Amino acid sequence: MVVTAGPGRPRATSRDDLERVAFELFRRQGFDTTTVDDIAAAAGIGRRTFFRYFASKNDVVWGRFDEGLAELRRSLAAVPESTPIGAALRSAIVGFNALPAEQVAVHRQRMRLIFEVASLQAHSTLMYAAWRDAVASFVARRLGQSPDDFTPRLAGHVLLGAAVAAYEQWLADPAADLADLLNKGVGRAVRIIDASR
Repeated sequence: MVVTAGPGRPRATSRDDLERVAFELFRRQGFDTTTVDDIAAAAGIGRRTFFRYFASKNDVVWGRFDEGLAELRRSLAAVPESTPIGAALRSAIVGFNALPAEQVAVHRQRMRLIFEVASLQAHSTLMYAAWRDAVASFVARRLGQSPDDFTPRLAGHVLLGAAVAAYEQWLADPAADLADLLNKGVGRAVRIIDASR
């Protein structure tokens, strides 16, 4: 929802509104040259209000990743013990990355920024580490191991690599189906993990 702030100036009134404003600025003038002040001004809000929604400009790009990661952890925790590890991971990871059709265009923009903007890489490393931990923790529980043991740690890294490769292919080929690429990538990665046990 957008309301009017001053003469004809729209004001962002939700996190999603603010994200849309920021992504439009990133598209027009580039991520690095867009400042928090630029985003706040374009959204018709103050700088302090921006920080109520996002801890940093980098967090705008990652969107609701923390919420999605919490849901990934819940999804994996709810998997019945009878479900094979590989099947559980494939279902959860594909679900984690599922997109409504109306979000595909902005998600492509989001992922291009994450993969291509050098100044985002340090922040992205932290996000990737949290994702790997969710996977490693699940694998460790199922194997009766610690997340720091070799196979759970390997699972986190290999599955992240599979997901990144799927996204890179999806970005390179507009006709590609993301869910299909993730299914294939995760399936192959799980075979690598199984072979290491």
